[in-house]
Amino acid sequence: MDVEPSESSPVIAEDDAEPPGLGRTSTHDSSRSSDTRSESPSPLGTIGAHRQLLEGDFWRVIPAYRDVSEATFLDHHWQSQHAVTRVDKLAAALGDLLPLAFFRDVEAGLERAPMSLRISPYIMALIDWRDPYSDPLRKQFMPLSSEQLADHPMVGLDSLHEQHDSPVPGLVHRYPDKALFLALDLCPVYCRFCTRSYSVGVDTDGVSKMHLRAKPERWEMAFEHIRNHEQIEDIVISGGDVHNLRADQIADIGHTLLDIPHVRRMRFATKALAVQPTKFLTDDEWVNAITGVAQRGRKLGKEVVIHTHISHPREITWITQAATRRLYGEGVNIRNQCVLLRGVNDDPNVLKTLVKRLSYINVQPYYVYQHDLVPGVEDLRTTVGTTLAIEKQVRGATAGFNTPTFVVDAPGGGGKRDVHSFEHYDRTTGVSVYRSPNVDENAVYLYFDPIGLLPEEGRRQWADPNQRATIISNAVIAAGHDPEMLPAAWGLPQRRRLPVM
Repeated sequence: MDVEPSESSPVIAEDDAEPPGLGRTSTHDSSRSSDTRSESPSPLGTIGAHRQLLEGDFWRVIPAYRDVSEATFLDHHWQSQHAVTRVDKLAAALGDLLPLAFFRDVEAGLERAPMSLRISPYIMALIDWRDPYSDPLRKQFMPLSSEQLADHPMVGLDSLHEQHDSPVPGLVHRYPDKALFLALDLCPVYCRFCTRSYSVGVDTDGVSKMHLRAKPERWEMAFEHIRNHEQIEDIVISGGDVHNLRADQIADIGHTLLDIPHVRRMRFATKALAVQPTKFLTDDEWVNAITGVAQRGRKLGKEVVIHTHISHPREITWITQAATRRLYGEGVNIRNQCVLLRGVNDDPNVLKTLVKRLSYINVQPYYVYQHDLVPGVEDLRTTVGTTLAIEKQVRGATAGFNTPTFVVDAPGGGGKRDVHSFEHYDRTTGVSVYRSPNVDENAVYLYFDPIGLLPEEGRRQWADPNQRATIISNAVIAAGHDPEMLPAAWGLPQRRRLPVM
């Protein structure tokens, strides 16, 4: 839908004075009925663009939020209660900003999506509804049938084989000294590209989830495994999202793990800083639970940090900065990991701005992931070649310790591999071959580029199902290995499923 641009612009912060926080004044004109924001006075990637954060009561551009005060918008209860979970709620929130055809496009997209719809008011307010089809935030959380592509034949709901590497339900123990503890299966929003679409969220038309409820009896099974394996020093507490745990549950998990002598490092994983940062400003009990675990950990000589997932510079506003400064002031370090997404952040200037903006708000850029081989989001995947080219442009733009590592989480359970470290990469068929000796020294792991981005010859080969085994074998042989080293028969049904607890 075309909307005439407004003469007014958003208030942008570019100073190092008083940190943003509660009680911030606004210059917003509540009479405006269309989104009049520009992304930034300076193009992304230019000097100083990373310091220009969106200010004021920007949410009032959404018809449903026009009369919402700052105190109400920052209330974490209000954010959760007003999450958009159905197409009719989306239409009601946006009013007449978009034509009926757009909502029908969303509805049809959800019928094929492995993740259900759940978008916070914070994200709703940041999407540019003048051009939702190209908006990078909309693309992450809202599927459109008109954009969806056929899945690559090698995708799978559990492409990383997490269930296979789980000795008990919800505890992935793949690396010798690290474990991933999936405490729950709910999030404040649902990303289209979730690597855990086999478990996270509610059932969809196409996916019956393997639910991992937040139950103490299941958690105790995980704790017991950790206690019995002294080589485990590092625990990632994820899900789902720890945002959806109660304060007492955060404290219970954190202090239980701190009580295990050989556990030295702990990471609470939450996307809330990207999609619902108000949680850190108004849920004092929850924040105090995390900071309490971190402060006790410091006294014990143990590291407790937060890992978040911010994918685009526009997700960072004055609210995000207020949240990160609160954590930073409490001595809690934050790291960020994001996924390289086509049409979202697969641009050197976007990623350079993101990296610098994260650093500006005291968040350390940690990983940029190659998109996992999960179904329903082929339109968001990029090639390994694209990732290599972008990494070359990003590296050197800022200090090395604030430059993320670009990785492939090797399908089949190989774990994270530096994207450059392939044994072989065939740009025609899009197959890259990786080794992961600390996971399995006798295995090779393969990543597959999107077929639609391959040259014509590669597309022709993949179009013939009888050629697929040959494509894979040729890539492994070209890497100097035996195809028998593959960890599983690619293309066969996923490995065993653990019982629901």
